[in-house]
Amino acid sequence: MDRLVDRYLNSLRVESGLAVNTLEAYRRDLRKLQAYLAATGMHDPAGATRQTMSGFFGQVKRSSPSPASSARCMAALRGFYRFLCKERLVRENPMMHLGPPRPWVKLPRILTQSEVTMLLERAGGSRPEGQRDAAMIELLYATGLRVSELVNLELSQLNLAVGYVLAFGKGAKQRVVPIGDLARRKVAAYLETARSRLMKTRQSPHVFVTRRGGKLTRQGFWKLLRVRARKAGISKPITPHMLRHSFATHLLDHGADLRSVQAMLGHARISTTQIYTHVERERLKRLHSALFPRKQRRLPRREA
Repeated sequence: MDRLVDRYLNSLRVESGLAVNTLEAYRRDLRKLQAYLAATGMHDPAGATRQTMSGFFGQVKRSSPSPASSARCMAALRGFYRFLCKERLVRENPMMHLGPPRPWVKLPRILTQSEVTMLLERAGGSRPEGQRDAAMIELLYATGLRVSELVNLELSQLNLAVGYVLAFGKGAKQRVVPIGDLARRKVAAYLETARSRLMKTRQSPHVFVTRRGGKLTRQGFWKLLRVRARKAGISKPITPHMLRHSFATHLLDHGADLRSVQAMLGHARISTTQIYTHVERERLKRLHSALFPRKQRRLPRREA
């Protein structure tokens, strides 16, 4: 089965241009299927039936805390069996009559604006690593980049004079995202002094580098973000994606429209951005309450 999985993922990489992280997630999902089939005495995916797949997804649902992960797993396996059918490696597609996962929406976890302020004001320091961390956190919140886009950011993608970053998202799709003045100043200060001290005589195309001049990893940034959050007095668990969610939520809360936020986040479908519509609804309620001329007023009590 390993060779079939390799062929399938390679076809996705070439034909669909899926991101490396997505392909790795699909591989993990297919390994789960492989282990499940082996546990039932089956080593050929062609032998799987609809009942087999129903049992597998029941196990996935029980073991995975995230319905989003279950939905991704189903997408991976649907594509895998379509590929096997196309290559005439299976007679029947056991995924054909399995229904889609139940619609599920989880409200994004965010930082409040006061928590963001605490984080941004207390991140950093005089050391090069501190200036780098402050610039990364400020830029992440100011642009809503994915953490993979942030750590892979190259110098050629930054235009601080004009104030934008050229981001390459999923499927190598590019978008232009504006950078606010505060983030521009933080990044410029890092580039002028701290980066050269970290790089010494080494060369790298990446904006954010380690003490040894290498590229920061996603896991490395996650760790430093948690350390900075604790130092800022933020007790809730924090992830890089929470800053992306906070960026979108705070934009909507201050009057941005969903389409603009969709463009800045790099979402291919507006339905993905609609996880933030609870913010839009609350904003519209406040707007209506403040501006509608015939809003309900409390009537004076009648005396008995």
